[in-house]
Amino acid sequence: MSLDHRLPDELEELRRTVEAFAHDVVAPQIGDYYEQHTFPYDIVRQMGQMGLFGLPFPEEYGGMGGDYLALGVALEELARVDSSVAITLEAGVSLGAMPLYRFGTEEQKREWLPKLCSGEMLGAFGLTEPDGGSDAGATRTTAVRECGGSWVINGTKCFITNSGTDLTGLVTVTAVTGHKPDGSPLISTIMVPSGTPGFTVAAPYSKVGWNASDTRELSFSDVRVPAANLLGEEGRGYAQFLRVLDEGRIAIAAVATGLAQGCVDESVKYAKERHAFGRPIGANQAIQFKLADMEMRAHTARLAWRDAASRLVHGEPFKKEAALAKLYSSEIAVDNAREGTQIHGGYGFMNEYPIARMWRDAKILEIGEGTSEVQRMLIARELGF
Repeated sequence: MSLDHRLPDELEELRRTVEAFAHDVVAPQIGDYYEQHTFPYDIVRQMGQMGLFGLPFPEEYGGMGGDYLALGVALEELARVDSSVAITLEAGVSLGAMPLYRFGTEEQKREWLPKLCSGEMLGAFGLTEPDGGSDAGATRTTAVRECGGSWVINGTKCFITNSGTDLTGLVTVTAVTGHKPDGSPLISTIMVPSGTPGFTVAAPYSKVGWNASDTRELSFSDVRVPAANLLGEEGRGYAQFLRVLDEGRIAIAAVATGLAQGCVDESVKYAKERHAFGRPIGANQAIQFKLADMEMRAHTARLAWRDAASRLVHGEPFKKEAALAKLYSSEIAVDNAREGTQIHGGYGFMNEYPIARMWRDAKILEIGEGTSEVQRMLIARELGF
């Protein structure tokens, strides 16, 4: 039995559809959104109409009946053109809707998932805190159960994607809801609808990159939500977000691979068009070798994230492979962005060229959803250390 490197017909059709959308719809206008630091509502709504936010969810909840491999294919093609729209989709699915699908009650799923799958509503995941960073176990946000049955939430979250748009309808928040006999915190996840009194969304951050995506700080001051808004079992929030992040790393790896491939696309195009000393710069072996290395990295990253996604889809252990894919793809995305900018020369420093956006967008991939250092810790742990 031989391995088949090709995507199944339905996934190849999806890839081509998203590729055409990215080039025909996203590419011509995303630069203006990026420069103005504005959220591309029209583009996101079209993504919803295409069913992209529902890709890995069952049809019974309004999804497309696909899986994480399908999501990754779409994310990679979007990120080849722009990472802001790609991360909006990634966060909306992996962090916004997936926790609800994995851990929610049937009633919660039927109430929220159809809107999240259609893109009519965006969800967010409130995990990171100002003093926490990668140490999510140091959560300080609290949720106290009142006698009447409501949860009262107090605390602050930072760097939360999709948390303050006009489409945002739900933020799932991790909070300490008690303590174990040894004094360690019981962390639970609780759904907070947008507009709940006491739930304040700050102005968008001024960011180095991802300028057309929505990222904000959130604060909770005596925010009351029904007891039924608890997601899964009380005290299981830490385990829930570990699962969510394992899966999300595959999606981030797909985004990073797309950015790395986009750097190749833009650099090959430029190397053929730009002339110096009487010939295209791509005729120089120094440029050719850079491009060959960039293509090698993107190709290898693609194999890595698809392998991790395949293991997830088939119910096999995938934690190590997800960390490998996220670590490698994010670091080579930075490498390709740096080399692509160098190939473009002075024009690579101009925001009118897509490679400039890719250079600014690349670094966060080594930080978000687990830093490169965290990925190395996870890989070493899976090796028995």
